[in-house]
Amino acid sequence: MNSGGRVLIIDDEISLRQTMARILQRGGYEVTTAANGKEGLAMVSEHPFDLLYLDIRMPDISGLELLQTIHAKFPELPVVLFTAQPDVNSAVEALRRGATDYLLKPLKPQTVLDRTQAILASKEKERRKRELQRQIEALRAELNALESPEGETADSTPQQFLASDDRFLKCGGLILDLHTHRVTMNGRAVNLPPTSFDYLLVLARHAPNVVDYQTLVSEAQGYETDPHEAQELTKWHVHHIRQVIEPDTRNPIYIINVRGTGYRFVMA
Repeated sequence: MNSGGRVLIIDDEISLRQTMARILQRGGYEVTTAANGKEGLAMVSEHPFDLLYLDIRMPDISGLELLQTIHAKFPELPVVLFTAQPDVNSAVEALRRGATDYLLKPLKPQTVLDRTQAILASKEKERRKRELQRQIEALRAELNALESPEGETADSTPQQFLASDDRFLKCGGLILDLHTHRVTMNGRAVNLPPTSFDYLLVLARHAPNVVDYQTLVSEAQGYETDPHEAQELTKWHVHHIRQVIEPDTRNPIYIINVRGTGYRFVMA
């Protein structure tokens, strides 16, 4: 049984809402459902949630439009979109607008539980890391004050953390900050959604070796899936990563596709 979490499901299909609610409730989560985008937006605005499942196609407000609105107001809220009609362009657009993940119907019960657990565990981990960083900053400020000569005012400028082996991963011109999820490529800062960051991290850790699709999904998102779904999920995230690190996305030089197997990261 999981420690729980508050999940909101927004979908106009009553049978899917009820099925997902039962699956998540049995998994130990507190579940709320909404029948349309307007109702769901009102709930998100009035109540705190830890995770949102959102159908990409709804009659009143499209899932992408609702995602953009919610992400602007609640950037820390993970949102997973799902659809019965797979579309790479829609998936990439969803990631651009802040989606954490993108699933295909029909949704498998174990997949829903695995994704929920992995996302909430990652969210809790990031919350705890931020809390510890604040505590470290406070302790360092106190230590500086104690070590300052009497009568002098300690420097009020926050000190930057020293680079440590477990904080930064460097691969050629790529630098990944594992604490802040910031990416620097050849001296240029680039922005990636959290899940895409994790995919790039896996590729960099294995570089220059090939990482197969299922290993990428398993290590980046923490759950197992079949080869076809793993290939589709990986393709969307790699597409998004290439958009921000490749000089020419039509002729990638950093993330190389090994047809039918997976991807590998190399420094040209």
